[in-house]
Amino acid sequence: MSNTDVRVNRPARQEWWADAVVYQIYPRSFADGNGDGMGDLRGVTERLPYLQQLGVDAIWLSPFYKSPQADGGYDVADYRQVDPLFGSLETFDAMLQEAHQRGLKVIVDLVPNHTSDEHVWFQEALASPPGSPERARYMFRPGKDDVPGSGDGNLAPNNWKSIFGGPAWSRITEADGSPGEWYLHLFDTKQPDLNWENAEVHEEMRSVLRFWLDRGVDGFRVDVAHGLIKEPGLPDWESVAAMVEGTPEVSREAAHRPGDAPGAHTDAEEPHRAVSPVYPPSPFFDQDGVHDVYRDWHSVLAGYDGDRMMVAEAWVEPAERLARYTRPDEMQQAFNFDFLLAGWDAERMAESIEASLAAASSVGAPCTWVLSNHDTVRHTTRFGLKDPTTFPKGLGGDDEQPDPALGLARARAATLISLALPGSAYLYQGEELGLPEHTTLPAGARQDPTFFRTRGAEIGRDGCRVPLPWTAELPGYGFSITRDGETSQPWLPQPDSFGPLAADQQEGVEGSTLELYRAALAFRAARRLGAGSVGWAEIHAPDSGVLAFHNGDILVLGNLGFASAPVPEGYSVVLSSGPEPAAEWAGMREVPVDCAVYLAKD
Repeated sequence: MSNTDVRVNRPARQEWWADAVVYQIYPRSFADGNGDGMGDLRGVTERLPYLQQLGVDAIWLSPFYKSPQADGGYDVADYRQVDPLFGSLETFDAMLQEAHQRGLKVIVDLVPNHTSDEHVWFQEALASPPGSPERARYMFRPGKDDVPGSGDGNLAPNNWKSIFGGPAWSRITEADGSPGEWYLHLFDTKQPDLNWENAEVHEEMRSVLRFWLDRGVDGFRVDVAHGLIKEPGLPDWESVAAMVEGTPEVSREAAHRPGDAPGAHTDAEEPHRAVSPVYPPSPFFDQDGVHDVYRDWHSVLAGYDGDRMMVAEAWVEPAERLARYTRPDEMQQAFNFDFLLAGWDAERMAESIEASLAAASSVGAPCTWVLSNHDTVRHTTRFGLKDPTTFPKGLGGDDEQPDPALGLARARAATLISLALPGSAYLYQGEELGLPEHTTLPAGARQDPTFFRTRGAEIGRDGCRVPLPWTAELPGYGFSITRDGETSQPWLPQPDSFGPLAADQQEGVEGSTLELYRAALAFRAARRLGAGSVGWAEIHAPDSGVLAFHNGDILVLGNLGFASAPVPEGYSVVLSSGPEPAAEWAGMREVPVDCAVYLAKD
C-alpha cells in the first residue's frame, strides 16, 4: 500500500450526483415543525437554510410515506401518500420547491423489498385463497411438511432467519379460521417480502417511481437493493443454521461478507452469535436477477430530464461485486459500506479506498464515502471504543462506554479524509455537530423492532436516531417547537451530552465541529476534490498509521498512528481537524495523533 505510483483516476462526469455531498435526513428526528414531538416535513423546510449554509448539495429523506411505523417508516402502507405524522403531499411539494429554490437536490427513500402488512395488497392477500393472484404478489408458501398424505404444514418452508432476529417466516390464519400458509419477512413480521418474480410487482414499482419523478424528486435511495430476488426453490441456508459463537460486537469480517447483512443473528435465545465468514453467499441477497430490475428502472429514470439518479443500499462484498450495481445501465451509485466498516485503522482504510476506487472506476461510476447512517452506531462513538474497528449492533448502558473526546477527534479527522476523496460523500444528520450515540437510552423508550425481536439482547438502532439538538436553552434542545412556542417532549429522549453540542452553541465558534464541516465542505467545493483523483504520497505509510494521498494540488495527511507525524518540507497546513485556531495552521510542523490535515505547497 505504500507504492507511490498507485493512482486511480475516476472518469470525468458532469452529472450533479457524481461528486455531490448528500445529507441524510431521518425525518422523525431532524426537526419538528408543529410541536408534537415528532419530526416532520415542515421542520425540514424550516431548516433548509441551515443545510444550505452547511454547504451540502442534496438531501436524502428516509421514508415519510403512510405507515404504521413498525420499523420507523420502512414498513410502507402506501407509497403515494405522506404519513400524517410528517405532513401531506402538499407539505412535501412545498418542501421540494423550497429545496430546489435553494439549489438543493432531493432524494427520497424507496422500499421495494417489502411492504407493510397493512398495505392494501397484503390485506387482499390475507382475504384471498392460496394460489390466488393476490397472494402471488408476496412470498407465500405452504409448510415444508404440507404434502399429500402426511404433515399438517406446521414446519416453516425453510430455515431462514430474520435480519431483526427470530425466524423469517410467519404462518397466517386463513379466512375460515384454519392454519394457513407461511409468508416470508426477512425483517419484521409486519414487513412481508414482495415477490419480484411477479410482473404486477414490477409494474407497480415502476408506477411508484414515476409518481415521485413527476413530482420533481431528483433521485432514489433504494432500500435493501441487494435483497429483491431470492434463489429459486428457496433452499435452506445451512450457514444460518450452523452458527458459531461470537460476541455482541461483530467483527468487520463476520459482520460484512458476500451475500449477508451486518449483524445477522439467530433466534432471541441465541442473541450473541455471529454468522461465520466462511459460509457461502445467502440465497436471499445479491442474486444476479436484481440487476434486471435496475436496468428496467434505469430506463424509467432516463425518460426524465435533470440527471435523475439511484443509489443502492447493498451490503455486498467484494468491491467488484458491489460495482455491478453501478454499471452504466443500472444505478448511478452504491453506498460504500466497506469504507464505513474499515473503522479507525490506516491500513484498512487505505485498502478500502484503493479497492473501492478501482472497482467503481472499472464500471465508469463514481465512488461514495459514508461513515454513519440511521442503521449504524455513530462513528463518533465507534471510534472512541477500545477497538475502533469494531461494528457494534447498538450500544447500551451495560456495554463498554466510549471515550467521547477521543471518538470526536477521530471522527473529525475521518471526515476530512472522506471529504477529500473523489466521488460523492454522504453525511448523516447530526454528525456535523459531532453528536455521539445515545448509549444509555432506557428500555422503555426503545422502538427498534430488533430490540423486541431479540428480547432486548440486541440494543438496536434507536441510539443513532435521537432527535437533533438545535437550541441548548430550550426544552428538548429546541427540537420540538412551533412559531407560537408550543413544545412537546421529543419522541426519543436526548442525552445531557447533546446540550453543549446544540447547533446554536457551535454557530460561529472557531474550532467547533459545525464550523469544521462548513470549512471542509467549502474547501472541497472550491478545490473540486470530488471531481479529482487519488495518488498515494511518498509519506503514505499505513502500517505506521499514516494515511497520505494527493488530490490535485492538495496533500491529505491523516495520522491514525500513535506518534505525531511531521509535515513534509515545502508544505503548510491549510485545514486541520484539530481544535487549534486557524491562525496557527501555517506554523504547524507536526500533525498530532488522531488528526487529519490538508496541506498545500508553500
